[in-house]
Amino acid sequence: MFNVKISLFSGTRELENKIDEMHDKVIECSMYFKEAFEIYVKEKRSPNYRRASKKIKDIEAQADDLRREIESRLYAQNLIPDLRADVLQMIENIDKVINEFDEVAHKFYIEQPDIPEFYQDDFRKLVREVSECAENMAICSRAFFRDFATVRDYSRKVYFLEHENDKTWARLKQNVFDSKMELAHKLQLNSLIGGVADVADKAEDCIDAVLIFTIKRDI
Repeated sequence: MFNVKISLFSGTRELENKIDEMHDKVIECSMYFKEAFEIYVKEKRSPNYRRASKKIKDIEAQADDLRREIESRLYAQNLIPDLRADVLQMIENIDKVINEFDEVAHKFYIEQPDIPEFYQDDFRKLVREVSECAENMAICSRAFFRDFATVRDYSRKVYFLEHENDKTWARLKQNVFDSKMELAHKLQLNSLIGGVADVADKAEDCIDAVLIFTIKRDI
């Protein structure tokens, strides 16, 4: 199982390119999210952070357009009818990961949280882990259309990174609530920690579905 290397697309190169673009958007969004967080830690809600956050918002809007175009092509041109529902669900799951990046970046912009220096390293680790999780999810999902063996390899990376993210999330959350900060400050940071961690959870959900779809294709 999962040892086949074959393209799902035959004569549908334009659709393949659109789905590739969707996966590219995840990786772009992940990169800008890491950059935006570093800017926020150093400058808070500065013009530089506003630009970085706006870039993520633009990518999210582009991904929405791509999702709608892919859905339209799948139905209007009756492409890959046997797998249409699975592909649509995959695209929607990918879009949810991008949306979560955008929501968290906007949350930082609106709420302007104060992240004490003591917690910044763990926050960076959390951001790095969810970003890597999303990037590996994009590679794994892309491989569904071409290379089953790669699906298995990268799904394992996603699960490992999500597990590591859970440990970082739990440690950071506990340290925040064990601190002497005001309760309102603790709750604000806890909400943001959870928002960042949700990126990895959504990436894992996407991989769960990809593996099911891959097994269905292999039968």
